[in-house]
Amino acid sequence: MSPDGGPQTWRPTASVEALRRRAQILSRIRAFFERRGVLEVETPILSAAAVTDLHLTSVACTTAGGRRWLRTSPELAMKRLLAAGSGPIYEIAKAFRDGEAGRWHNPEFTILEWYRPGFDHHRLMDEMDELLGEVLGVGPAERTSYGTLFERDLGLDPHRATVERLRAVAAEHGLDVAGLEERDGWLQLLASHLLEPSLGRGRPTFVHGFPPAQAALARVRDGVAERFEVYVEGVELANGFHELTDPVEQRQRFTADLERRRTNGRPEVPVDARFLAALASGLPACAGVALGVDRLVMLALGASSIAEVTSFPSDRA
Repeated sequence: MSPDGGPQTWRPTASVEALRRRAQILSRIRAFFERRGVLEVETPILSAAAVTDLHLTSVACTTAGGRRWLRTSPELAMKRLLAAGSGPIYEIAKAFRDGEAGRWHNPEFTILEWYRPGFDHHRLMDEMDELLGEVLGVGPAERTSYGTLFERDLGLDPHRATVERLRAVAAEHGLDVAGLEERDGWLQLLASHLLEPSLGRGRPTFVHGFPPAQAALARVRDGVAERFEVYVEGVELANGFHELTDPVEQRQRFTADLERRRTNGRPEVPVDARFLAALASGLPACAGVALGVDRLVMLALGASSIAEVTSFPSDRA
């Protein structure tokens, strides 16, 4: 086989009809936001900062201006626009996450993010519900809290259960991960293996009210992160927050992320100082959500692989 993978790898993996339907979905999304007065924006793909999240890996690049990273999301740059007075905005963006490849993943993917000043996460769930109805033709979503989901299906309170209790429930279901010690790690294991596959069957499921350790960039109130995730047919499709606007707490979270990266042997990365400066200047109270466009198109077309809805996945790029 030749270094480029063979004589036929020039061909796209998606059919022309699939690409046509993908374009129609993107047009429908843009029309949805235009009717609501939400401004489409574009933000840089290359950044001087990298993601601090322990579970994500930025792709590094060497440029004439120095070391840069391909964004894992347009979120921080979009929040800088919000702080500058943009009002409600959305972006259909290319994003990159190293090491993510498979049926539902490609290192380069398309993400839809939008931000609504004055909204909380519940109001943004209402709008997400409307968008999914228009694009997928599904009925109104089921909504449940993270705690209710664990109590209903696993018989435990995720906000209070000890590591020993979580480990025991995992063992009861045949799950065992050597070396997994963090409480949050056990919660995510139980959720991904025992809960998520059954969510969103027949209609979307919105799960909200996560443990503070899973807050990411969401506010925490009364011991619960004001965050939601969206599932359709067992697939995680979107992740939304009632956004954190406190620059001091945000800096503390970045610092905690970096410490966890050191503890886990992950590379040091630079924090986005311009984003922190934007927060200090005043980010309006808002809610935002990120939705995987490739997954959305897969669900709309009934595709079994991301390669069926993208022209050239990473192994043909």
